[in-house]
Amino acid sequence: MRLIVTGGGTGGHTYPALTAVRTLQARLAATGGKLEVLWIGTAAGLEARVAAAEGIPFAEVATGKIRRSSNPLGLLSPANIADMGRVPLGVAQARSLVADHRPDVVLATGGYVAIPVGLGAALCRRPLVVHEQTVRLGLANRVLARVAARVAVSSASTVPLLPESVRAAAIVTGNPVRPEILHGSPDKAVQALGLHGFHPAMPTVYVTGGSQGSQQINGLVSGILPWLLSRANVVHQCGLANVEELRGRATALPADLAARYLLTGYVGPELPDVLALADVVISRSGAGTIAELTALGKPAVFVPLASSAGDEQAHNARYLVEAGAATALLDEVSAAALQDAVAPLLADPRRRAAMADRARAQGRPDAAERLADVVLSAARR
Repeated sequence: MRLIVTGGGTGGHTYPALTAVRTLQARLAATGGKLEVLWIGTAAGLEARVAAAEGIPFAEVATGKIRRSSNPLGLLSPANIADMGRVPLGVAQARSLVADHRPDVVLATGGYVAIPVGLGAALCRRPLVVHEQTVRLGLANRVLARVAARVAVSSASTVPLLPESVRAAAIVTGNPVRPEILHGSPDKAVQALGLHGFHPAMPTVYVTGGSQGSQQINGLVSGILPWLLSRANVVHQCGLANVEELRGRATALPADLAARYLLTGYVGPELPDVLALADVVISRSGAGTIAELTALGKPAVFVPLASSAGDEQAHNARYLVEAGAATALLDEVSAAALQDAVAPLLADPRRRAAMADRARAQGRPDAAERLADVVLSAARR
């Protein structure tokens, strides 16, 4: 089977595509088949590095980023006009690549680079599968949904937001998560990170702002740290650039509290084990994070990134809050608000368990397999 995959710029678009590719490779290999993949993206995007690390052939096309503005005239900025001028070139390049590769199907997972590739697939009459990770369609996928054979969405609440003419092509798959995330071990986290000062009778809170950390989340947690450590063990992934400053603040902690606090710049291969250990997670509410936490059934307190495109993180968080599957700082964002949100979860194991059940009900741990089914179905059309 020949596949072109496109999407990237951020991990939220890149890693679901990678997980889908790996799932398709395994599925075909199990029946004696083989997947031939070409990844089309931008050389500066995360997708180029991921494709290289996976040994996936990679091709670059021109694309442009549309900078959003509340003022319609703001869309006509010189930078936007220059980037819009690159899109026709990208479509021409993509059409040539699709014609040469002759894929059975094209999978687009969003990001601006997906637009020229998806349009190139349509011009070559190759079936296009669009996958949306967030509750609301991103700009690229809104463009491509109208020419797609199938539109895979992560949440049933997305379907009514699609253009009416597209809804018949929609299918709810969920957002693929890396399989290793689902198989963590709390004991391995204790051993790998040396968490021997943690109190086994206390809940464990995992704080994360993503791989680079979040100064906002770091500041909120620092504002309630002694209070938090009097009630929980804490693993705080703060970003490599923030370790020294936060470590300096932590030196003022009493010894018994300091023993229950692990500050680390980055959590790598240990992440599945840390998530397995965590009773509560404090984090951003990006699509990938939500997919992982709901697949695992983890109670969470979300601090949405206010500058996310289309305010998507707030929409993601609000959807889970309304389902009783999380809590979030959607109005007041302060240390006091964070304390008020976390306190009931730490104080009441039954409340945590109820929220975990509701989160798990929203999760789709089989999303990669579901998306693979959609791609294979489209390829056979």
